[in-house]
Parts: sequence; C-alpha cells; structure tokens
Amino acid sequence: MSLVKRNNLMLPNLMSEFFTPDWFGGMETYKNVPAVNIIENDKDFALELALPGFVKEDFNIEVDNDVLTISSEVERETEAKEDNYTRREFRKASFKRAFTLPETVNTDTINAAYENGILRLTLPKKEESLPKPKRLIQIG
Repeated sequence: MSLVKRNNLMLPNLMSEFFTPDWFGGMETYKNVPAVNIIENDKDFALELALPGFVKEDFNIEVDNDVLTISSEVERETEAKEDNYTRREFRKASFKRAFTLPETVNTDTINAAYENGILRLTLPKKEESLPKPKRLIQIG
C-alpha cells in the first residue's frame, strides 16, 4: 500500500495561481525540488538532476552518515545601461535534495559532473556487493 497526499481543493490552487503569476518571465524561483532520475546498473547507481541555468560552482554536494545532500543557493544581479534606459535583473534560486544511500554504495568514490543543465552523480557499488560471475562446479 502506498500513501499519496492529495489536495482535492480547487480554491487554494486557483488563489495561488492568481496571486503569484510570473508576469514578466524568468522571475519564478525554485519552489519545488529539481526532477531526478535514479538508475541502477550492475556496477553503480546514477543520479541525474535537471538543473538548467546553473554553473558547477553553484552546487554543494556532501555525504554525511550515508546521506547524500545536494544543494544550491544562488543570487545574481545583472545590470545593462543604455542611452535612455537601465535594466536590472535579479535572480535568486535555491534547492536542497537529500538521499539516504544504501549500504552497498562506496561513498569514498562518488563522482559528479555538470553538463548541459544536467547534474550527474555516479555512486559506485562496493566490491562485495557486485554480482559474482557464474562458475561451473565439477562433480568429483
């Protein structure tokens, strides 16, 4: 049995949409956590997080007591001045995701790479948890 939280009330969603529209585009910050794919292979686990608009220096990735935490807090300001106008843009985005790692993960050799808006983490499995090759047993 799985527990699913459902909000069947329509009014709070309408009120939220009415009072927090993104009128000018690009002003919405991360209200939700980023989407993640978790893939298990024979040798490792792979995590892929969709995080467009960041740079690799924006991320903080740490492991403590078999809990992998990925977070970021970014504040940027840009300003463009022309003859008859000034445009200032502010960007603030933050998120935090935490994953409880299984005992089979080797936390000392976790790798991370950020490319094309995707943060990829490779979590290698411990040697003793890797599948053993099939062997033939002779009858004596």
